[in-house]
Amino acid sequence: MSEAGAPKLPTVVAKGGRYALVLLALTQAMSLLDRQILAILAPAIKKDLGVGDAEMGLLYGTVFALFYALFSLPVGRLADGWVRTRLLAISLLFWSAATGLAGLTTSFAMLALSRLGVGIGEAATSPAGTSLLYDYWPRQQRGFVMAIMASAIALGLGGSLILGGLAANWWDVAHPGTALRGWQFAFLVAAAPGFVFAAFLWTLREPERGVMDGIATPPDPRPFAASLEMLGAVTPGFHLIVMRARRAAPAMIARNLVLIGVIAAAMVMLTIASTAISPRPPLVFGSVAVNPHALQWSVIGFGLVVIVNLVQGVSLSDPQASRVIRGSPTVIMCMAVGTLQSVLNYGMMAFNPTFLIRTYHLSLGETALKFGFLSAGMGIVGPLLWGPLSDWLQQRFPGSGRAGVAAFAMIASPLMSVWVYTAPDAETFFWRFLPYSFILTGWMPPLYAIMYEQVLPRMRGLTSSLYLLVMTILGLGIGPYVVGLLSDATGNLRFAMLSIQWVAVPIAVLMLLIARRAERDEQALLARAAG
Repeated sequence: MSEAGAPKLPTVVAKGGRYALVLLALTQAMSLLDRQILAILAPAIKKDLGVGDAEMGLLYGTVFALFYALFSLPVGRLADGWVRTRLLAISLLFWSAATGLAGLTTSFAMLALSRLGVGIGEAATSPAGTSLLYDYWPRQQRGFVMAIMASAIALGLGGSLILGGLAANWWDVAHPGTALRGWQFAFLVAAAPGFVFAAFLWTLREPERGVMDGIATPPDPRPFAASLEMLGAVTPGFHLIVMRARRAAPAMIARNLVLIGVIAAAMVMLTIASTAISPRPPLVFGSVAVNPHALQWSVIGFGLVVIVNLVQGVSLSDPQASRVIRGSPTVIMCMAVGTLQSVLNYGMMAFNPTFLIRTYHLSLGETALKFGFLSAGMGIVGPLLWGPLSDWLQQRFPGSGRAGVAAFAMIASPLMSVWVYTAPDAETFFWRFLPYSFILTGWMPPLYAIMYEQVLPRMRGLTSSLYLLVMTILGLGIGPYVVGLLSDATGNLRFAMLSIQWVAVPIAVLMLLIARRAERDEQALLARAAG
């Protein structure tokens, strides 16, 4: 985006930027810990609540995904106009309380309610955190910043296995036969640190928005009103009222209704197909019994309607943002790639502990220690190497440097997965998992850096929210459920986990296209913004 005669952009990290990066990385780790801890506790929860793999996939992905995705939109808009540090502190308090609620639950319905609350609370983490860090750190170091955040994700993922497994195992051994189960105790332990980190976030300095990109960003006069308007604009039913208030053309409203009808019909067909593949007993919520497959696809359908409403709503409320985002094929392809990769990653992560326990007969404690430390270690080391490497390559090969790193990670890791997940014993699995997980960690830092530099600073919260909406609904919402569905239907969890590796094929095609277009689309950013 640099041009002859343009002012020189800052090259030094703003005051407090390193402290902010550490604090936000820890917040990111807490987010993933509270989200992922369900995976290591799944065998015990299944036994106590009497549910199957498909229900756990629904609980791990779908229930969480809906509210995480829906509320990421208004909080993403709020992050673009309000004090981001305060927003993050409040959000952390909320999701920590929701995680603690899981420690008191005795039914699937209550556990689903807890996951719903965690999804709402965590919705602000990525939009507000990314926007905040991009105003602390200069452009040429953002691959490193994204690497630190990716390492924090790995720390949270590995920490969830270690803390959750050890806490649950300790309680069950020390207090057998008590009303409080080990998995419930683990949720309570996981919730506690969030209340401490929230206090530090509240006092973090809010940097000036847009300085690091040389783009002045005036204060937003009505961030809360705009956030509520966005929530109304995307919520099915209410969105029609907002569209009429914004004087949407009759043709746009008609297209919206047609798309909703198509989505509804598709979800009914998927419910019928899923029920035929793997019939499951109904889930009971009070006096209401629900087909779990119907619940799954109803949530996905709801999310798809939200996506449609958001795209149309932004075109009405913020035409400039709509032009910038929709006018960049790179942004659209980055979102598609991240979504497909999330189908794969979340599908695997949701069942990795169960796979190790079921296939290699490891105990909960062994799985927590061995796999938890391995996942955390590789997940921290990997991005710290891949992120700076992608920055270095980007300077030498503008546009394709970062894309090349992401493409290598996303193409090589699925090919290696067959080698890893067919290991004859646990020790061999862990040795093979080392290079596999190291390579897998290389995709996120460069892909995110590419995507967020395609939009104006004031649009990064919105872009992050849109990406999270699509990625969460179609990635997190579908990946774990499909693996659980196939596992229940075939009785073979290994087959189910390896089946989703085929999404790597469209990922490879899209990454090659991103490598060709990224630099060109970034150079056209200001032209798209000007219209």
